[in-house]
Amino acid sequence: MSFKDLLVTVDGDSDDQSPLALAAWLAGRFQAHLVGLHPSSTAKASLYSANFGTELFDDAMRETFAVLERRAVDARTGLDTAARRNGIQAEWRVARGFPGPETVLNGRTADLVILGQRWSDYDGLRYPDPADVVLDVGCPVLVVPRAGRFERIERHALVAWNGSREAARAVRDALPLLKRVAKVTVLAVNAGGGGEEPGADIALHLARHGIRVEIDQSTAPDMKVADVLLSHASDRGSDLIVMGAYGHARMRETILGGVTRSMLEQMTVPVLMSH
Repeated sequence: MSFKDLLVTVDGDSDDQSPLALAAWLAGRFQAHLVGLHPSSTAKASLYSANFGTELFDDAMRETFAVLERRAVDARTGLDTAARRNGIQAEWRVARGFPGPETVLNGRTADLVILGQRWSDYDGLRYPDPADVVLDVGCPVLVVPRAGRFERIERHALVAWNGSREAARAVRDALPLLKRVAKVTVLAVNAGGGGEEPGADIALHLARHGIRVEIDQSTAPDMKVADVLLSHASDRGSDLIVMGAYGHARMRETILGGVTRSMLEQMTVPVLMSH
């Protein structure tokens, strides 16, 4: 089991290079085909210019296309540089539609999609929303924090385990990475009572795949699960968290709060999510 097709969104923003750097490293590690997808929608300019006269509209659109072209050149330069650095070949694609649906469409034939975290001044007409991609793409999504620099995953992976279908899917999707990190910890947070040790079965399953794994449990009913996971990840020097996404309906998580939403907002290390 391996990753052979990777998709990374490439913006060209100098402050948002970690997803590209990590994707190129993964492509080199797995000898995988890497697609760099550059969202380049003209929707914002079209909406903004809708009330202009024809001449002003045409001028606005010409300027918009010039800006988009400059951004695309910067993005492709970044992709080519990352590819050379890691000794790989990368495919370049430009998506003119809305970023989220375009990322989902292109990601349907990928083994893994890599993209950056959404932040406070997020522009939905320039970047895909990780939450939308996780729900719709049909493959695991590796979300990389906006703050910090993340270029490799090789030390320690923290697996968030609650026995759910989503958690099981995430573990299976993450197997290629889990086999290559130095150590894996299965963490059960606020597990219920009973004689069976929470996480034991999935740890045994991973061990059968030749993965070095340990089990840990945490009982912190007054803390958010995402906070517990991030705290344990920090204590262990983790460079990856693996977790299921949206075990409840997304609307319920939006209204009441949920682990997925909290993690997407607060992440401090790359998180592989599956739905």
